[in-house]
Amino acid sequence: MAEDLMRYDMLAQEALKGVVRRALRIARDQGLPGEHHFYISFRTGAPGVDISPKLKSQYPEEMTIVLQHQFWNLEVSEERFSVDLTFNKIPEKLVVPFSAVQGFFDPSVQFGLQFQVDGAAAKPAVAEASNPAEPEPKKPEGDGEVVSLDAFRKK
Repeated sequence: MAEDLMRYDMLAQEALKGVVRRALRIARDQGLPGEHHFYISFRTGAPGVDISPKLKSQYPEEMTIVLQHQFWNLEVSEERFSVDLTFNKIPEKLVVPFSAVQGFFDPSVQFGLQFQVDGAAAKPAVAEASNPAEPEPKKPEGDGEVVSLDAFRKK
């Protein structure tokens, strides 16, 4: 078989990140319709990711945020998105380049995408900053939530 000099794998990933970008723009412009909400996992150490030192120390490799009920100031550009969330009642602004995104999942319709990111780890954690409608995950103290990423991949 010939070598793929076109890098169709990378072209396909970039096209599918366009789906994530468009979904975030809809959420920004119109709010989340119906029961839609998003789990977005990303590499915290990827170039361009801007999160607080506290979150970085809690999630040194990867974190997953949930955009559902309580998020503010969602901004979306061609290269990145930013959003304000609260973790244990502390407001945080996160800036995430699309190149750092590893996964996108909307459990309301069982739609998900996974992306290859250089240096990706195998065991991510989920940091949820919204008030979820799903009762399955365990609730820790405060308004955030940490569960295994496998909890929503198997839905």
